[in-house]
Formats: sequence, structure tokens, C-alpha cells
Amino acid sequence: MTSTVSSRTPAQRGTTGRNAWTVVLCWITVMLEGYDLVVLGAIIPVLLRTHHLGMTAGDATTIATLSLVGVAIGAVCVGPLADRLGRRLLLIGSVVLFSVFTLLVPLAGSVTMFALLRLIAGVGLGACMPVSLTMMAEHMPAARRARASTLTMTGYHTGAVITSLLALQVTDNWQILFYVLGAAGLVIAAVQWFRLPESEAFVRAKESEGAHRVPFTELLKPAYLRAGIGVWVASFMGLLLVYGLNTWLPKLMNDAGYPVPTAVTQLLVLNAGGVVGLVVGGLVADRRGIKGTTLVWFAVSVLMLACLSVKMDSDLLLNTVVFCTGVFVFSAQVLVYAYVTAYYPAAVRGTALGSASGIGRIGSIVGPSITGALVTAGIGHPWGFYFFATVAVLGFAAVLTLPRATRTAQVAPAR
Repeated sequence: MTSTVSSRTPAQRGTTGRNAWTVVLCWITVMLEGYDLVVLGAIIPVLLRTHHLGMTAGDATTIATLSLVGVAIGAVCVGPLADRLGRRLLLIGSVVLFSVFTLLVPLAGSVTMFALLRLIAGVGLGACMPVSLTMMAEHMPAARRARASTLTMTGYHTGAVITSLLALQVTDNWQILFYVLGAAGLVIAAVQWFRLPESEAFVRAKESEGAHRVPFTELLKPAYLRAGIGVWVASFMGLLLVYGLNTWLPKLMNDAGYPVPTAVTQLLVLNAGGVVGLVVGGLVADRRGIKGTTLVWFAVSVLMLACLSVKMDSDLLLNTVVFCTGVFVFSAQVLVYAYVTAYYPAAVRGTALGSASGIGRIGSIVGPSITGALVTAGIGHPWGFYFFATVAVLGFAAVLTLPRATRTAQVAPAR
């Protein structure tokens, strides 16, 4: 009996190989961003304790904010460029940019230079995720769009878990965390140059539309406006939660009375839950519908975040609640991206996803800033978690306004 592999034509085997490289390289790229997501939050206690460069809590907040400003700039700018110039070169260039400037961070001679390097690295980093998600979605059948997004984003929280584990090992030698990230990024960029194919959906869209330029204003047309507003608000709320929790969870837990090792461990537990939630969320969304699943995920997030405002004497109970928080909060955000890849056609998909990520990144700036202000005021716990629960309620409301993403909409919404 002829095996399945041997019965394939050379063209089919070539397509399978290209798809495999796309999946692996996009996943690793998102993993690098997940690594970066946690790295600053993990080292802030060390930087403040050792008074690195004379850094204060206010300086640390400014650096964290500027890092996210850079990410927002990169996310907004890359979408239209990816729809005009292609996904492949934009992704490789973005990886190189953030890798080089990440390697330079430990060499900064002042707080200002430290912040500037993080800002520029953030521009490259912010461009990576929307392009990776777009490429993954365009290499999967429409019926598996949710799984494409959630599978890709498991890399995000896997990277965060890796950072948490390394941070527990290197302690005061925090520079190692940046050197590992920058070097890994350059290696991945080199592999992408030789192995990452261009998105076939992008090529087909450009061939059918010629040199048509896709401006951001295309998303403001009646066919897309309702979905756009809902997605932008939901993405804003979702990323506010993701970055707010990953930046300040150890500090909030410490303020609640948990010892520092327990507080840092919760960052690991939170992101481990995120990986599980992404796998489960993608499967459920493809079977039951993306919008309905996202609503349930945001609703459970409200409950979990409210529970964290209560001091728990049992480590098992605490770990369970934090794990479940990661399961629902982080995958709720990614399911918003999955909705975008399902609802918008290829010609505007990169722009739509870039806008969702870019506007959402404003939330990623607001979240750590507000939480930091609550911590500075001495009310981080429990008011930080009250704030997060309220944000999850607003995310739920935004998703409720979205039109349902149908198979027809996945091709092109009616104009």
C-alpha cells in the first residue's frame, strides 16, 4: 500500500514543507515577544534594589511605558506596509531591529539611554506579532482561523514562562536575559531569510488587485466600521490586562503579603495558564464560534480577577486561581485577533490586524501606568485587581457589539 507521504506530488510536498516552516518560524517569533513581555517586569525589583544607573520607581515606570509606546508604533505602522510590500520582508526586518537594540540595552550608560534603546527595540517588536498572526492565518483553512491565532500565541506565553524561569536563576545577572533574547532573535532572522516563504494569500490578493494600496481609512467604511470599533475597544482592554498583569503581578502579590519567591512564581503560573487557555480556546472557538467563545472567556476573566483581590492562605488555591486567570484572560485577548483574521479578507487583513494590535497597544501602555500609580499610592492590592476586573467587563461589552464572523465574511464582507 502506497504511503500518504509518497503518494503526494512534489508540489504538494513542497507546499507542506513551506507551511511547516511558516508555522515554526512565526511561532518562535511570537515566543521572542512573549519573552520580552516579561523581561522588564522580572528585573525591575533587581534594578531598583541595586540602584542600577540610579534608577527610581518612577524611572522604571517611564522605561516600561516607553517600551510599550515603541511596540504600539511598530504595530500600527506595520499593517499597511505588510499589505503593500508583503509579510516576509517586514517580519524579518522587524526581528532584526528589535534584536540589535535589545543586545545594546545592558550597555546603556544612563537611564535615558536605557529607555531610548527599549523604545526603538519596541518598534521592531511591535511589528512582529501582527505580521506573524497574519501569515499563520493565511496558511490555514478558514475553518481553523481561531486555532491558527491561538496556536501562534502559545509561543507568546511560552516565551514569558522561559523568561520567568531564567529570571529565577540569574537573579542579579539580569543582563543575561537581554543577551539571550537579542542573540536568539538574530539567529531566527537568519533562518527566516532562507526558509520563510511569502504568504500565498498575499500574493494572490496583489495579483488580483494589482498595485492597489490599502489605506487605514478602508477600515472606516460602513462594511467594516462596526467590527472595527468593537475590535479596537476589545483589543485595548485585552492588552491592558495582559501587560498590566505581566508587569505588576509580582509586585501586587508582594503588596498583598505574599513572600517575593511566591509572588514571582505567580508570573510563571499565570503564563502557564495562558498556554493551556490558548490551546483550549482555539479548539472551542473553531467549533462553537469565535464571538461566543470570546464572550465566555471575558466573562470568566472578570470572575477570576475579582477573586485575586482576596488574600488566600492556601498556596494550592492561589496557584489555581492565578492559573485559571491566565487561561481565560490571555486567550480572550487572542480570540479578538482570531476574530479579525476570520472576518476581514486578505486584501485588508494585515491592516486590520495591525490596527487592532496598534490600538490595543495603547491599552498595554495604560494598564501598567494606572497599575503603577495604584502601587505608588499604596493601594495596588486590592484596587489593582478591582481595576482589572472592570476592564474585563468593558472587554466583554465590546465583543458583544461585534457582528458574527461567518464563512462568507471570511472571504469578504458585503460592501
